[in-house]
Amino acid sequence: MQRETTDLAPSLDVQPISLDVLQEKYFKNGEQTVHELYARVARALASVEAPEQRAHWEARFHENLQAGAIGAGRIMSAAGTEIQATLINCFVQPVGDCIQGVDDEGFPGIYEALREAAETMRRGGGVGYDFSRIRPRGAEVKGTHSMASGPCSYINVFDQSCSTVESAGARRGAQMGVLRIDHPDVLDFITAKRTPGRWNNFNVSVGVPDAFMQAVEQDGNWDLVHKARPGAEVLRQGGRQRADGLWIYKTVRARELWDTIMQSAYDFAEPGILFLDHINTDNNLGYTERINATNPCGEQPLPSYGCCDLGPIILTRFVRHPFGFSGEAAFDFARFAEVVATQVRALDNVLDVTYWPLEQQRAEAAAKRRIGVGFTGMGNTLAMLGLRYDRQEGRDMAVRIAQCLRDSAYRASIALAREKGAFPKFDADGYLRAGSFASRLPEDIQAQIREHGIRNSHLLSIAPTGTVSLAFADNASNGIEPPFSWTYTRKKREGDGSMSEYVVEDYAWRLYRTLGGDVQQLPDYFVNALQMSASDHVAMMEAVQPYIDTAISKTVNIPADYPYDDFKGLYLQAWHSRLKGLATYRPNSILGAVLEVPVPKKAQAPAPAAAPEPQAPVDPMRAMIESRPKGGLPAVAEKVEYWTQEGHKTLYLIVSFLPVKDGHGGLVDRAIEFFMPVGQSNESQQWITSSMRLLSLAARGGFLERALSDMRKVAWDRGPVRLGHYAKADGTLVPLWHDSEVAALAYAIQNILARRADAPLQQELPLEEPEAPRGLPPAMAGKKCWECGAHAVIRKDGCDYCTQCGALGSCG
Repeated sequence: MQRETTDLAPSLDVQPISLDVLQEKYFKNGEQTVHELYARVARALASVEAPEQRAHWEARFHENLQAGAIGAGRIMSAAGTEIQATLINCFVQPVGDCIQGVDDEGFPGIYEALREAAETMRRGGGVGYDFSRIRPRGAEVKGTHSMASGPCSYINVFDQSCSTVESAGARRGAQMGVLRIDHPDVLDFITAKRTPGRWNNFNVSVGVPDAFMQAVEQDGNWDLVHKARPGAEVLRQGGRQRADGLWIYKTVRARELWDTIMQSAYDFAEPGILFLDHINTDNNLGYTERINATNPCGEQPLPSYGCCDLGPIILTRFVRHPFGFSGEAAFDFARFAEVVATQVRALDNVLDVTYWPLEQQRAEAAAKRRIGVGFTGMGNTLAMLGLRYDRQEGRDMAVRIAQCLRDSAYRASIALAREKGAFPKFDADGYLRAGSFASRLPEDIQAQIREHGIRNSHLLSIAPTGTVSLAFADNASNGIEPPFSWTYTRKKREGDGSMSEYVVEDYAWRLYRTLGGDVQQLPDYFVNALQMSASDHVAMMEAVQPYIDTAISKTVNIPADYPYDDFKGLYLQAWHSRLKGLATYRPNSILGAVLEVPVPKKAQAPAPAAAPEPQAPVDPMRAMIESRPKGGLPAVAEKVEYWTQEGHKTLYLIVSFLPVKDGHGGLVDRAIEFFMPVGQSNESQQWITSSMRLLSLAARGGFLERALSDMRKVAWDRGPVRLGHYAKADGTLVPLWHDSEVAALAYAIQNILARRADAPLQQELPLEEPEAPRGLPPAMAGKKCWECGAHAVIRKDGCDYCTQCGALGSCG
């Protein structure tokens, strides 16, 4: 299989990793080639055009996909299929200050918001939330004459709900939790993720207004406030009401609060910072909405029910004469502008093609028609042009590309408005008001917006591209990021338990070698993320952000020995530069040296070997399994028959097993997943399904026996349930009765497990420990990898990344 040939760079054979990702994540309905996939997506996006125009736009969209204008992961995976999954990568969902229904401002209550989020994640979308409306811990709750528990306690619930969605078989939903810097519980929020295992399904950020940053610089005080009246204890400690009606729970020194945030970011890589006033001042729709949160990776500040309709363009496809081997290297701006224009129409059509998890999301998108044309491969593109990412000439080229992207996208959206109409919430005076992004557009574009309107309120977004770059861009550098490494060996556990190994190569490095370059002596413009300073990472964001109407997802890499005061200075630099947010990563003893380049150590005389301390053996049936491994697992389907007061009942259960080492050189089957197939006629189906999910969590947590034992003790008032037999001493079998249907079901599962323990294994796993892949940093503590099984998954460039085998998972 080969990639599409363009006149800009030679065609390369597809890398095994790219084909692997295409097959696992993107090919549908028997597709075998990327051309078939493009045809499916193009046909789906053209389906909303006028009937007489569909064939024309299907061909145009297909050509654009081949040219490098691809959709985000959800589009490439689900467009044109019968799957009822959203084509939108992520959303922001509102959370109000009440338990159920809606609060006094019309925002959904906490558990209604939880239900909405679960439905969104079930359909494939990530979710961001602003939890600041929830009253703080210790606030008065008049309806129940009690004290509030605060937003952090409810974030725990949202986190567990996300885990449950994962355990039910859907992809893990990414989440972003935001709390304002003036919320009384902000200190608890900032430090929450210092507890291992807490909020594993969340990225977290603090929303910061300019007034707070000014208080930090001036060493002023800062009020922690909320509209909810504090309880008696807070009032006794000085709580009082301000002139604006908000209640002051506590007043703190701004610099001390800022230092708490900075220390957590320095040690734990979270929270991130959102500069709320920069976000809202720059917002084209500032006249009709307020933004308080972002999507999980931070590139899309969004209002309630807002969405990310994203489509990156592969920049490496537009470099002529890469590296100067056959002529002067140049970027084809004219062709790039054409591709951007068509991409605007394609993403606008996504809004009409997609399945919407919630009606509110559909209505919000229809009113404003936000889209996000972006790019990927910036780091590789600069190298192919002979420019260093971390120098002014590299930033200048990035600005030229971003400016071309901006102007081409806005002109295309104006043309689309003339054809199909402007977005319904459009108001020229508000849209072009002083300070908005649109007010900085070239004068001719502003004049056309006033005359014709514009189809899409926002058009640009620089997101992490993760597996999209792997699958469709030959492992080009991710989004706006520089490359992370030039080549490494990846090991992957297959569905049958075997291990496969292949080399993963950076696209620019690979192309340079193919064209005759010496990869052992790379030119100095080959610079990766670990070779440049933190300030150079920030400088690229400063250069490009003025040309992007939403935001940029980028990780600023910090060396382990980076001085703390300089680290804090980066955030002040970002604020003064009017960035919309900042996220950093510094390797350390808490997170693991994920981004460190291994440094050879001086040889030392070996110390005398000490006798190893005896260690208690780990029970393989009780060790924690963080999530269900990917791929097929051996399973049994069991028909369970029992009798209640209502008569004979039948249901079918399925139990999946994972072969694990038994500590004696052998393997033993461990149950890790329980479920009841859908479609069974049973009034108890809902509680049985819930019980199966809980048992799946218990099984992976290592306490399945206890959970089943507890279920055996459950009683009800509907009479005994008969299931199974009891053998008397003389061998006579007598019916066995249980105190409830729950207890009977637990007994049935215990019997399934007991029979399985005596059955032969259906698959084998390698017993030896595989060696660490070459070219990767040392494996460090993290979540369990879905492919190699190592607990070494961290977040890099907004994506799940395994430092043991190099596997790249979900982004945002």
